[in-house]
Amino acid sequence: MKVSKWSENLFGTPIFDPVVTASFMFPLLYLVAFLIIPVLTMLAVAFEYNGHFSFHWFTSILTSDYYISFRPTGEFYRLITMPNGEQIYYVQGVDFGVILNSLLVSISVMILTTILGTIFAFVMARYDFPGKNIVRILLFVPLLVTPFVNVFIVKKMFLPNGLINWLFFDMLHLFPHRIVIDGLVGVIVAQTMTYYPIVYLNAYASFINIDPTLEEQAENLGSSSFHLFRTVTFPLALPGIAAGATLVGIFSLEDLAAPIVFQGNALARKLMSFQIYSAFTSGFNVGSPQLAALALIMLTIAILMFLGIRKYVSLRQYAMLSKGGRWKPRVAKPKGWQAVLIYLVVLPMLLISIFPQVGVVLLAFSESWSGTWPQGFTTAHIQSIITQPDIERVIMNSVMYSTAAIIVILLLSLTASYASSRFKKSKLGPVLDSLSTIPIAVPGIVIAMSYFFFFAKVFPDTPLDPTNLLGFNPAMVLVLAYSIRRLPFAARSISAGIQQVHVSLEEAALNLGAGRWKALTGILMPLILLNLLGGAMLSFVYCMSETSVGITLGSINPEYYPITARMVELMTSAVGSANLAAALGVFLMTVQIIAIVLANVITKQRYSFIGLT
Repeated sequence: MKVSKWSENLFGTPIFDPVVTASFMFPLLYLVAFLIIPVLTMLAVAFEYNGHFSFHWFTSILTSDYYISFRPTGEFYRLITMPNGEQIYYVQGVDFGVILNSLLVSISVMILTTILGTIFAFVMARYDFPGKNIVRILLFVPLLVTPFVNVFIVKKMFLPNGLINWLFFDMLHLFPHRIVIDGLVGVIVAQTMTYYPIVYLNAYASFINIDPTLEEQAENLGSSSFHLFRTVTFPLALPGIAAGATLVGIFSLEDLAAPIVFQGNALARKLMSFQIYSAFTSGFNVGSPQLAALALIMLTIAILMFLGIRKYVSLRQYAMLSKGGRWKPRVAKPKGWQAVLIYLVVLPMLLISIFPQVGVVLLAFSESWSGTWPQGFTTAHIQSIITQPDIERVIMNSVMYSTAAIIVILLLSLTASYASSRFKKSKLGPVLDSLSTIPIAVPGIVIAMSYFFFFAKVFPDTPLDPTNLLGFNPAMVLVLAYSIRRLPFAARSISAGIQQVHVSLEEAALNLGAGRWKALTGILMPLILLNLLGGAMLSFVYCMSETSVGITLGSINPEYYPITARMVELMTSAVGSANLAAALGVFLMTVQIIAIVLANVITKQRYSFIGLT
């Protein structure tokens, strides 16, 4: 057979092989067509002014006080008097403009989640105490995704008669006045309680994988206690912690749930994600070049954060966490004062952090919630899931969209992982590996905006044109968006499985006369079947709870609503029902719990969901 130089350079095989070529070209062309080209389409819109290339829209944003203001306006907090004469602290933050507000919220959430996540991870990795297994289970509760409703519960927790004021003002008398959070501070608190488990998972993996002999050597040289943690343990775990914090920063930047729930305050609306979202809901400026420029600024920030951490740590551990390390971790019984801190500080912090998910369940089964605790018990809201036609329709829509997306994701993940893992001499391999990973850093609202411009230009006046409000069918658009957004999780799982299968097994089959297709389907795929199933379940759950694309492109035509579009309507509409939205949240939580259990049973590993929105 003829040796081909170009085949060897591009695909890593000296002899042209259609299976290998397809494994490279299918995911590569798909990602270029439905990720790169839509973003370039938006890029073209953002850089056009009066028919010519121009930086006008970027200049107008970057020079406007509305978007960037180095002279903050407003009061971070103020003491206000309630109608009953009681004074309360109203905390909302100050206004630096849309872009700086978004950056400050993102950085604040990164710092707070890093503190919380690292504390929980260190306690779980280093100490053995009564009730540890219960704490381990509780730490997984915040990972259950309940879009919008959990933020609604966080807001209720900080009302004058909410849980926080009841606990710290009425019971413990630690506050001089009741505290109410709103605006940017409310967004920061809600996002911190939502995203800190991401840092926890990465920090925990880093702590248990630290070589214990390094810490023992430091102790032999006289280091102990906090000095040991500061100079040895923390620096060794820093790459994993930094990776989790960077992901949190990206997710905070693109988050829509918190700004939507707190949108009653003007500051919460002055965030990049909400500015883009509000264009969809209002119907004005949705095709504005200035909006495209704002989306590109958000994308640039997210990509810079992503690239900044890639040099320190691989992203392969983000989709799942395997139990155990390469050596026996250092675990000790806590001393007296350490036990006091664990039970009186760390555990109460954990219980408060899981209350939003607990509150979602309570809200779903309650008749009302006007005070500190829900009132009455009813199953009517849960029953509505199977008795109300419009609720049944959105569930079926999401199931169909997610199922179709999973089929595409598995094909993309398998081919991309096979090509980049098995043919390392290929020049296309690193490109394909990066393209299959980069969607994790692309904000969902940016995907939604780029698809809006792309499909409006390529398919005008068709069911795929989002500007055709009455005739738009978002099914295909949502499936494509889901498949791009959730690709990295399945791809990382399948890639890990392929790397665990020695290439000699496939080579033996090829030497015995089997073709490349037979070696792939008869040898490799059966050996990585558990990784395929695990990646599929993980991606399915994320597709079902996809928020950014679902509440923008998915909300244009009510007949094709996914679950999240209906949930945001229930949470924000004057005739909506937070209880019914909570019932849908319980449904999503149930789906996630089933997926976690199945993943544990099938793959014999602990899959941890990280709460993408």
